[in-house]
Amino acid sequence: MKHAINASAIALILAGCVYAPLAHAQTRQPAPVQRTAPPVPVPVRPAMGPRGLEAVMGKDVATLKRLLGEPRLDVVEVHGRKLQFVGKACVLDMFLYPDGKGRTEIVTYVDARRSDGAAVDRASCIDALQRR
Repeated sequence: MKHAINASAIALILAGCVYAPLAHAQTRQPAPVQRTAPPVPVPVRPAMGPRGLEAVMGKDVATLKRLLGEPRLDVVEVHGRKLQFVGKACVLDMFLYPDGKGRTEIVTYVDARRSDGAAVDRASCIDALQRR
């Protein structure tokens, strides 16, 4: 009987060792998620702007040159084009992207500033450039 008690005690001790939680249990970290940048959206329709920008929004390069003359800059980029027109009153940047139909580049965004970088009303700048 003494052996039976010793055997039972040893079995209980061993059972406790097998099921006892580890003091330094390791937690699994989820695998890092590899993120990629979303593709650059290409606008296909002119953005609606405030009143006064109708003269240039949605227009192509030929029309802009007829309205404002030759641009100071004509920068062709991967997905679009930037034209810059300059006058005494302001600097006007126009961003053109393919229209999605015939792939004609049209104005979708306009930015205007003074030569010192201060913001200028875009419609007023367009008007001033047309009058020169």
